[in-house]
Amino acid sequence: MVEELVTAGVALACTGTVYLMAAARVVKQYERGVVLRLGRLASEVRGPGFTMIVPIIDRMRKVNMQIVTMPVPAQEGITRDNVTVRVDAVVYFKVVDAADAVIRVEDYRFAVSQMAQTSLRSIIGKSELDDLLSNREKLNQGLELMMDSPAIGWGVTVDRVEIKDVSLPETMKRSMARQAEATRDRRARVINADAELQASRKLAEAAEAMSDQPAALQLRLLQTVVAVAAEKNSTLVLPFPVELLRFLERSGLQAQAQTAAAEAERDGVQRPAPKAPRAPRTSVEHGAEDSLPPELADLPPVEDLP
Repeated sequence: MVEELVTAGVALACTGTVYLMAAARVVKQYERGVVLRLGRLASEVRGPGFTMIVPIIDRMRKVNMQIVTMPVPAQEGITRDNVTVRVDAVVYFKVVDAADAVIRVEDYRFAVSQMAQTSLRSIIGKSELDDLLSNREKLNQGLELMMDSPAIGWGVTVDRVEIKDVSLPETMKRSMARQAEATRDRRARVINADAELQASRKLAEAAEAMSDQPAALQLRLLQTVVAVAAEKNSTLVLPFPVELLRFLERSGLQAQAQTAAAEAERDGVQRPAPKAPRAPRTSVEHGAEDSLPPELADLPPVEDLP
């Protein structure tokens, strides 16, 4: 009798141990347990910690409640301005209702992935290329709204959607590079034209000021010579006004005429004044006739000279 009781006790203990091992479940802090009893959803979702289920009758499925980072494969589409692009993105979502994530959708991860791809294609078709390149924040918000509406029914909420990269064809890249270069060239030309306009106004004011004081032009010439000489050049080009050469030439001719008239008066012999010698040609008079101009050929007498 005692042996039978001991045997029954041992069998009962073994059965209890097996039952306990089959019924015991541990739910982690970031998980929730959804229990299906005979195929029907139990009223309570098991929280983190130790919990028990009925073996064979209950089935418990653990659902991760952490934020999931899911990359969206690159999608190729045509924008509203007829440009072919490839766009990839990343989706951040999490489960907020474990029961809906298990009951209402077969695989919520696959569902979110497919919804992200279709939403991304839809956004590409509705947007222009400039929006995809420069106005991504607005597109991200549009993608989030498009994905969050159906995901709520699955017990999933979309936290954020980000467009990672936009791939363009090589021909479009070259066209954009040429456009950017032309824009910069246009800006440079406008800036140069504006500088020339301002410089011309300042030069006109300077010319007006120098016209009142002719000596200022000579001072400016000397300043230019000093600036050029400071560069330590071996050759210094000094501009010389042609008007000064003509003045010196006329002064020399008048001096020769006065000397000839004085000698004739001293000798008491009236003889015509000698013809003035031919003046050397200057670079300005190159190609002119060899004879002197009529006003210099026959000079007036000394008394009539100024």
